[in-house]
Amino acid sequence: MIRVLVVDDHDLFRTGLASLLSATDGIQVVGQASGGRMGVRLALELLPDVVLMDVRMPDLSGPEATAQILEHRPEIRVLALTVTSAESAVETVLRAGACGFLAKDTPVDSLAAAIQAAASGAAWLSPAAAELVLGQVRAAPQPSSDGSHPLEELTPRETEVLRLLAEGLENAEIAAALSISPRTAKNHVSSILGKLGLPSRVQAAVYAVRQGVG
Repeated sequence: MIRVLVVDDHDLFRTGLASLLSATDGIQVVGQASGGRMGVRLALELLPDVVLMDVRMPDLSGPEATAQILEHRPEIRVLALTVTSAESAVETVLRAGACGFLAKDTPVDSLAAAIQAAASGAAWLSPAAAELVLGQVRAAPQPSSDGSHPLEELTPRETEVLRLLAEGLENAEIAAALSISPRTAKNHVSSILGKLGLPSRVQAAVYAVRQGVG
């Protein structure tokens, strides 16, 4: 059973979604939170496999709550839910560490598939969010006029981390593979994003694949 926590400040939507997911084979809704702060607290108490996180909440935004959860429990997978696929919303929540981005009107069977993918370590983006990500990757830095390439700025360790990113690993998995702490892995990812001029780990992973890192 995949343990799921639903975090959304709209009571009707949250309870309805939790009820639908509870009736889905292989998914157990272990808790509901009506705000970001409660979501962080329950995530750290209940340790779900996947958190469904509303992006916009009045007390603590989805990206902020996501970052706080993953700081303490990087193994938890967070899927962002929102009514908008605006570029800023996609970028902000992916930068915070979410492994997926879905519209709130996503059919329940597709949402269940996203939850299963997240629990197995894969990323999941709505079509609109995926198009935004691909657009940003297409606009990624190209080699400079002197022939140097952004990848050449990475240290050997950062190149290793980027290769693991390209394989779809999260920070905790990267840390285990390289025998480093999750915080060190997170710092390497942040450094890589800065050097490559990319806003999120998803863009970095796609960029790495396109550049043959792996």
